[in-house]
Amino acid sequence: MSIKFSAQEKEILIHKLQAYMSKELDFELGQFDGDFLLDFISEEMGAYFYNRGLYDAKLRVEEKIAQIDEALYEIEQPTSLR
Repeated sequence: MSIKFSAQEKEILIHKLQAYMSKELDFELGQFDGDFLLDFISEEMGAYFYNRGLYDAKLRVEEKIAQIDEALYEIEQPTSLR
């Protein structure tokens, strides 16, 4: 599975790459080269960023489930089964 960006997203990301290269490396990156660089980053590194996002989202969901579990335990009524 590869990460696909809309044309507008690609335009924004390429502009960010161009600005970074210009400011930090004093290198002018053309639109064509920026498109290739973005494709390389997406194909070769995108899965790492995607997976990190999934791991972070999973952690947040687990935290919320723990909070819900705790809230349910707090309102549980006592019975003879306890």
